[in-house]
Amino acid sequence: MFAKGTKEKEAEATRFSVFDQWCKDQKRIKTDEIEAGTEKIEKLAAQIEKDEALIKALTHRIEELEEDVGRWQKDTKSASDVRGKEAADYKATSADYGESLEALDDAIAVLKKKASKVDQAQALLQIQNLKLVPLVSKRALVAFLQEAQPAVEEMPDQRLFHEAPEAYGYEFQSGGVVEMLEKLKDEFADKKYELDKEEMKAMHAFEDIAQQLTDNIENAKHEVDKKTNLRAETQQAKAMKEGDKAQAESDRAEDQKYLDETTGLCAMKSEDFASRAKLRAQELDSIQQAIDILSGDAVAGTGKKYLPSSLLELSSGQPSSAASLAQLRSTSLGQLLQAKVSAFLADRAQQCNSRVLALAAQRVAADPFGKVKKMIKDLISNLMQESTAETEHKGWCDTELTVNKQTRDRKSEAVEELTNQQEDLTTLIARLTQDIEELTAAVSELDKAMTEATAERTASKEKNLLTIEDAKAAQVAVQQATAILKDFYAKSAEATALAQAAQSPAEDAPETFDKPYKGMLPESGGVISFLEVVLTDFARLESDTSTAEAAEQDEYEKYIFESKKDKALKLNEKGHKEAKRSDSESALAKTEEELKLTQAQLDKAVEYYEKLKPTCVDSGITYEERVKRREEEIQSLQEALKILTGTDLS
Repeated sequence: MFAKGTKEKEAEATRFSVFDQWCKDQKRIKTDEIEAGTEKIEKLAAQIEKDEALIKALTHRIEELEEDVGRWQKDTKSASDVRGKEAADYKATSADYGESLEALDDAIAVLKKKASKVDQAQALLQIQNLKLVPLVSKRALVAFLQEAQPAVEEMPDQRLFHEAPEAYGYEFQSGGVVEMLEKLKDEFADKKYELDKEEMKAMHAFEDIAQQLTDNIENAKHEVDKKTNLRAETQQAKAMKEGDKAQAESDRAEDQKYLDETTGLCAMKSEDFASRAKLRAQELDSIQQAIDILSGDAVAGTGKKYLPSSLLELSSGQPSSAASLAQLRSTSLGQLLQAKVSAFLADRAQQCNSRVLALAAQRVAADPFGKVKKMIKDLISNLMQESTAETEHKGWCDTELTVNKQTRDRKSEAVEELTNQQEDLTTLIARLTQDIEELTAAVSELDKAMTEATAERTASKEKNLLTIEDAKAAQVAVQQATAILKDFYAKSAEATALAQAAQSPAEDAPETFDKPYKGMLPESGGVISFLEVVLTDFARLESDTSTAEAAEQDEYEKYIFESKKDKALKLNEKGHKEAKRSDSESALAKTEEELKLTQAQLDKAVEYYEKLKPTCVDSGITYEERVKRREEEIQSLQEALKILTGTDLS
């Protein structure tokens, strides 16, 4: 019994050690999983907060851009309305100037061909009725008409005169009127030219403003579309993260529940083990005391003498455990003028630092006089053509540089965004890969733990069944032995007593026997009681082992159920993460391809900018300086031409 109790105590301690290690492993695993889940939840919460801030910023920016578009559209309409009014005013004024010039041409022609006085009067009255003719000119015309035709009888339409002899005296004295009309015509032509010029400037200014507003609207709408798409993508990503966060919170709650149940079970088992260990220690102490008594001479000697050794070797069995972008007129005068012009151009060339004027000065001095005026006119024409060409080139450069800059800025921003997206996707894939590996390892660990638990359960079950079988057989044997002993001692109680003799010499001899011999029944009665105790122990062994087997099987089935549940959750989470990783890898490949294409477009825009720089940016002298120099060159050549002709230019 002592050996059996000691063995069972050690077996129970071994089983509890395995159980305690299992408790520690499960607490560590679940604690790590809860901490990882908490870290994941906090990280997802931070990412969700970041996405919310980005969505808010994008929404604010989209609203600003839409407000800008509305304002620019109103500005475009206002500019168009103003331009329409200006164009209508120009059209009316231009028509007035055209009508006035036509009337002046007719009047000048009538006066110059010495037409009849009626025709002259009608032509002059038509001029007098023009609203653009200055009041002074109208008064001069009235004075001329009154002086030329004092006896004129004014018709109702003020255009017919009576023919009077006095009028012919003034008919050919109208040179002053013609000169006035021609001067008035020149003035009107100049004003119409200025009007046309101002209209062209206004039209160009309107086109520039309209184009700028159109570009602003297009760029803003493009940015709105891009930011709207980005906001939608961010909202989708945020929803996915919120789903992942909810799943992580659910998983953490499951892990926390499992940890709490494990902690409670382990605490209960620990208390139970401590209580059982204390009880077993007390039991073994009591048995040891009994052994000490039975090992004394008074008992051991008798047992050794009367009891068979086979009857003293009768007990064993223990339970088990489980775990988890002009010409000149005279030669001498001509040479003098030619030298003067050459010196003049040379001086201007030095002042303006103009290679064109320096070459012109050399050619004026060297070329025949007859060719000089033509050469200067050709130079003036060439410079004007160059000016026009350069103006067109500058406009082209400005347009190309603006478009190129917008392209470079837009592509640079796109490259930066795609690079950030690539980095985010790469980080996400790496984290998902790590999570999948951890889940795979956890599933493998669960499979291993369940396999080990199943193997231990099988071995323990075999051992328990064998113990139960042995306990049953031992009970039968003990019952048989008890029956034999009881039968023997029943018979030995009937043994004949010793006869009493009369007084003899033996009365003086040493005392040898003083009672009849009835066998070892009095001494052996303890054996029967012991055998009855052994029988009871074997029955208790069978019952305890059967109870332990049922408890271990129930604990094993509960552990397998929880492990399979945990495994299913991990496999489900692994499947979600693998699908998410696959989607992220596809998105990464698409992002990398888009980044490669966008980078190539940016490189082409930069390369085109480098091609534009020599002619549009890095020419060494500004456009304004070149325009100023060319104007000085043209002015100098025109002044030289005036020197050669000796007259003013028209």
